[in-house]
Amino acid sequence: MIEEGPAGAESLLRDLVGIPSVNPRGQGAGDGGETAVAEYVREWLAARDITSEVQEVLPGRPNIVAVVPGRGAGTVVLETHLDTVEVDGMTVDPFGGEVREGRLYGRGACDAKGSLAAFLLALAELAAGDAPPCSVVLAGVCDEEHAYRGVLHLLDTLADRAVFGALVGEPTGLVPAVAHKGVVRYTARTTGRAGHSSRPSEAVNAITLMAPVIARLAAAPPSVPPHPLLGPATRSITRIRGGTGPNTIPDRCEVDIDRRTLPGEELDAVWRADRAELAALGAEVDPPFTVDPALDTPAGAPVVTALRAALADHGRPSTVHGMPFGTDASKLARAGIASVVFGPGSVTDAHAAAESVDLAEVALAARIVVDTVRRMRGTPCA
Repeated sequence: MIEEGPAGAESLLRDLVGIPSVNPRGQGAGDGGETAVAEYVREWLAARDITSEVQEVLPGRPNIVAVVPGRGAGTVVLETHLDTVEVDGMTVDPFGGEVREGRLYGRGACDAKGSLAAFLLALAELAAGDAPPCSVVLAGVCDEEHAYRGVLHLLDTLADRAVFGALVGEPTGLVPAVAHKGVVRYTARTTGRAGHSSRPSEAVNAITLMAPVIARLAAAPPSVPPHPLLGPATRSITRIRGGTGPNTIPDRCEVDIDRRTLPGEELDAVWRADRAELAALGAEVDPPFTVDPALDTPAGAPVVTALRAALADHGRPSTVHGMPFGTDASKLARAGIASVVFGPGSVTDAHAAAESVDLAEVALAARIVVDTVRRMRGTPCA
């Protein structure tokens, strides 16, 4: 049986949340705590006779990878991340792991240490029983919240394995998510001529020049057909910068734009189309600073079928869903690994000021993962 149900989940998750692992987002030295989480996971697995390896991805920033051998030649991957977003503005102790009414609070409790705890509990159960039908690789990766370099390193680690599916741990409310949007983020800029605000006619206001760009972005959503699970593509302004003082006409204004893409859209083509559209309004558009593909896994993929059957056995909804947020699953899928996003918690609680997760849901997620892996018999894994 999964270690002590919600009580076992509480102890493990409190420890994980208690280790700060805020992604440094490329600022300064150090890993923000990913190494400490990886070392904790390594010791937790070693206490259960499961060997794991801490693999350096970036200086001082590792993945943790463990393997439980199976009877067949194939592999299933359980992947989630070690890092969290920042703790600014939180209304609960970000690292206290306080429990109230069956929910554990703290940064990462929902995104995604709840999934990490569920995957660890599942792996321990699979290692303690009869060998699963396929080998199981558990990977806790770094840098998911910034530039997803951990999952890219993991793909190199998996290169010699026949991987027939992956469960990617993120808060989905225990529903199987087979699709999510991608993203292209870029900066648009207008340039004017600075001057004194008492003589505006002698200057060219860059903020005023940006006005038609902002109006266009607000009025003209992307003209691509909606996806059946994801709805429409979107385009949003997320940051604006302009001006140097209250009495100076600004010569520069910048906006950051978040373009959420649908499966089938080519990311470079999306940016080039936006660049042409906004250039016609007088804006200069920089190359993207973030690109991330969408996910669209067939509902009939073996790992999806196994997960849906396990959910049904536990009396849970098994209809496939789409999610609006991006995950590591798209990078695994792009490498040919059928991937489904699954985990405890709701995305509305992820990154929240009072982030939390239901401990009973964490324990149930672990049982569902165990049953999913065991149902991989009869698939290419066997």
